[in-house]
Amino acid sequence: MILSALADYYEQILNDHPERIPAPGWCSRQIKFILELSGDGELVNVIPSQEKRGWTKMVPEQVKRSSGVAANFLCDTSSYFLGIDAKGKPERSVKCFEAAKALHTELLSSVDSECARAVVAFFEKWNPISALDHPVVARAGDELLAGGNLVFACSCDGEFVEVADDRAIKDAWGAGSQSAQDGLSDMTCLVTGARGRVARLHPAIKGVYGAQSMGASLVGFNAPAFESYGHEGEQGRNAPVSVDVTQAYGAALNYLLSDVKHHFRLGDTTVVFWSETCDDENCDFMNEIMGNVAPDKRSDGDRDDAEKALGDALAKLLRGKMPEIDGVDFGSTFYVLGIAPNAARLAVRFFMRDEFGAILRNVARYYDETDIVHAPFEAGRLVPYFALKSLENENSKSPVVSSQLSASFMRAVLEGGRYPDALYSNVLLRMRATHGVSRPAAALVKAYLLRNAHYDKEEITVELNSQRNEVAYALGRAFSLYERIQSIANDGNSNIAARYINSACTTPAVVFPMLARLSEAHLAKIAKDKPGLAVNLRKDLCQVMESVETYPVRMGLRDQGDFSLGYYHQSQERFAAAKANR
Repeated sequence: MILSALADYYEQILNDHPERIPAPGWCSRQIKFILELSGDGELVNVIPSQEKRGWTKMVPEQVKRSSGVAANFLCDTSSYFLGIDAKGKPERSVKCFEAAKALHTELLSSVDSECARAVVAFFEKWNPISALDHPVVARAGDELLAGGNLVFACSCDGEFVEVADDRAIKDAWGAGSQSAQDGLSDMTCLVTGARGRVARLHPAIKGVYGAQSMGASLVGFNAPAFESYGHEGEQGRNAPVSVDVTQAYGAALNYLLSDVKHHFRLGDTTVVFWSETCDDENCDFMNEIMGNVAPDKRSDGDRDDAEKALGDALAKLLRGKMPEIDGVDFGSTFYVLGIAPNAARLAVRFFMRDEFGAILRNVARYYDETDIVHAPFEAGRLVPYFALKSLENENSKSPVVSSQLSASFMRAVLEGGRYPDALYSNVLLRMRATHGVSRPAAALVKAYLLRNAHYDKEEITVELNSQRNEVAYALGRAFSLYERIQSIANDGNSNIAARYINSACTTPAVVFPMLARLSEAHLAKIAKDKPGLAVNLRKDLCQVMESVETYPVRMGLRDQGDFSLGYYHQSQERFAAAKANR
């Protein structure tokens, strides 16, 4: 299903935007230098890229190599095209050059093209042993040997032509690449159901967070333990996929991972997405609704208008209505794929296919469930990326949230299913570690209790619910009031949360009697200078504690979440009151 959807997307992009994706038999690579040849094959110039990462060019599909010698056509490193490198292995560099010479001679000797004849003549004339002494190479400097990709250009009849753009050479490469595939097994493709050549190796996928920089395979077999059905040593025969489909899905996935509009990171999972129709518009809106857009240069008023428009769109989606947005097709089939690194391969964490509008309704539901009172300077919505980031331990060697948690959380957001229990457990653990309740923590607790514990929205509210009588919620509010009382008595200093919030949340019967005695002393101190304030504080505390007949000996996980909500709501209420009184 995944490979089929990606192969179909490749055809879609190839038809709608052929300039964005390589044609069959081609790939996109970063080019550091152009080797300019004369018509008779002399190296006349080395042209460096003025861009840090090099030029992005379409070149013939490259071989997948991890060791050994295997040359690429028209695009390779200095080891293969010049027989030199900076690794101190001249014998291997000469072998690389000979492999490139054999490949180019075989494919270009019969091509009727000045560029083809110039490249063949270059390989026949070039001497890798004395390459470093060549004046053009010497002028290029050591960067030429550093391993970046090189391509050929030709100055023929006064015209500068990149060899890979020559029509006759393109046709020769098409025929040559097809013939090179004739030796592969003739089997039934698992994707198309048609018999034909199957790929021995699958393409390297680049751009996945945490994966190898040279790329990792989505499909691969490199040990007998992974092989079956009598296909030992045949690699691709264990999962037969045609050469055409393999090239198509690899190009499509690499394109999605190279375009910031089609992917984002969540924990250590890279999420890619695409649409069958209105791909650009749908993905732009997906990025906007998921909070994956970079800060723009619009005025504050324009940003406020855009934020209001997005809020209105979310409200309509939550009511089951589709907002009217130019170019966006809410009925289009939308795909979301989550992949994470796993040794030399990629692990698929989740894959979903649904109507774009249905996915967005689930996202709108997530935002509604995580909506909670917050400070004015904080963002209006808790986007999934920052929700997960709030669970990271910055002091850990690997602070990123695990793939399993980020994947199951993302599925809950996009599919509307239950939030993972591990999410709730991690929220409680982070609150214990930080001795406090942050806005993301309170929002995630609220969302979990609403969806998983089936609390009513009239109970678990956005702001303080003074009508709730649940003991855990009331104790959380009371703890916030104790904190406030101590802070006022001690001129802004309070250590109650740092010392007691964890035990107050889990074993209230142990802590709250002591906190009550402390608050009496603090209220007496306040009453000396501000008797009216002391009376109001005592009144607030008594009102909150009306529903608490006895202190629970121990509170379970759900009650701990309810306690945290009460503490957070009451704290936000007093912060707002303090600001209003300034």
